[in-house]
Amino acid sequence: MNERALDVLLINPDSSATAYQGLAATYSAIEPPTWSLLLAQSCRAKGFGAAIMDCDAEKLSLEAAVQRTRDLKPRLVVFVVYGQNPNSGTTSMIGATRLAQQIKDELPGLPVAFVGSHTSALPREVLALPCTDIVFLNEGVYALHNLLRGNLKDDIAKVAGIGYKKRDREGKPVLWLNPPQAVVPQEKMDEDLPGYAWDLLPYKERPLDLYRAHFWHAGFDHSKRTPFAAIYTSLGCNFGCDFCMINIVNRNDNGEEVHAAHSRGMRFWSTALITAELEKLAKMGVETVRISDEMFFLNRRYYEPLLNNIVERDLKLRMWAYSRVDTVRPSALELFRKAGIGWLALGIEAGSQLVRKEVSKGSFQEVNIREICKTVRDADINVISNYIFGFPDDTLATMQQTLDLALELNTEMANMYPCQALPGSPIYRQAIRNGWKLPDSYAGYAFLSYDCEPLATKHASAAEVLRFRDEAFQTYFTNPDYLALVERRFGAPQRANVEDMTKIRLKRRLLGD
Repeated sequence: MNERALDVLLINPDSSATAYQGLAATYSAIEPPTWSLLLAQSCRAKGFGAAIMDCDAEKLSLEAAVQRTRDLKPRLVVFVVYGQNPNSGTTSMIGATRLAQQIKDELPGLPVAFVGSHTSALPREVLALPCTDIVFLNEGVYALHNLLRGNLKDDIAKVAGIGYKKRDREGKPVLWLNPPQAVVPQEKMDEDLPGYAWDLLPYKERPLDLYRAHFWHAGFDHSKRTPFAAIYTSLGCNFGCDFCMINIVNRNDNGEEVHAAHSRGMRFWSTALITAELEKLAKMGVETVRISDEMFFLNRRYYEPLLNNIVERDLKLRMWAYSRVDTVRPSALELFRKAGIGWLALGIEAGSQLVRKEVSKGSFQEVNIREICKTVRDADINVISNYIFGFPDDTLATMQQTLDLALELNTEMANMYPCQALPGSPIYRQAIRNGWKLPDSYAGYAFLSYDCEPLATKHASAAEVLRFRDEAFQTYFTNPDYLALVERRFGAPQRANVEDMTKIRLKRRLLGD
């Protein structure tokens, strides 16, 4: 009896060498392809055959990836270009387009599709690529199911939520977007996105051992970074900050001017489903887990029963999660720590209240950031402070304010980003309207790449912003007070690991390297 043909091969591309430069080999994280896992499990629940090829985890060459695709004989290839970092959907296009073109060249009859945040932001641009046959206009769950129910040829005109190339009377390709499709509603989350296809991931000796936690998540100890998993307990965000594009995958409007703030909102899985997923990971030997929700610390109704379940089951997980500075509830921190959340990421963004207010549309409540950080750390939870340099109203002086605040807070970790007009964000549409200079390549949107090109501000050039960011990073991580904190908190070997990291200097085209 012949095995049923594989319906869909979900591909996670590898863009790490370009996106992270010298940090890729040792220091950058290697995250499980969350949306590939969700889409695969969703397809299997509807009776379709699915496989995942993770080029990032396996570091597959183009030739090896094409050969595996040939061997698997899928009906459809889908490049899943999402990522937990807001810019990942765009930067993942670096590797995705290279491999997609290679597949198209060697397997011309195989339909190639793209799904993810960059695709949702710029569907026509992605569809125009020679290697692309189909694009999914939002998260793609229902569109993918409906596409696989058909023959992937003449019936795609009836599939809502996709774009494809149709032919005009002269046989020339015309970019065509079908009517929108809904995202999975709250009441259908457990049924239509029923968990993660962990068993489809590659591994070397044990499950998830090809994945690597963030350096700091393991307390700067390389030996604790794997196995590693990342999981959502909710999707989306209720807010609409100018610099953020995460909600663009929720779009249900094909309009050119649509951006992420037009489709804000959150959807949650049941506590039972997420508890079961975490139990699976624990049984597979995974201890280090990222809770990838943008707003995990927002809704007590959802996080409290989940954390209580983790405590009751004694899952012994080392976790981190996100919170806005104005949603931290001191009374909940004891439960967070008891459940294993040892790190909390806070979006501080800017040292200037005026700058922060402008880009967040005033949605941040005024809080004392210093007190919030102290409260979190007093609960024995480490703080990851997120800062962005180069907002439109930033000057060199206000960027210095941000750095001064970072040095004063001296948190256990600090992420420092140059401001980018990421496709799908409100600020991207503003940049288009105003004619602001944008990167001319996918790599230009990668924060740590050679080609990184942040926005110029009203008062500083893109090169000045990038130079300030890179110097701020070195200033922070070589600061004696910070290194003393790392040694005190994590140990002398871990301090040495941080010092080794700072010896890797990024090269930047914009700065003449």
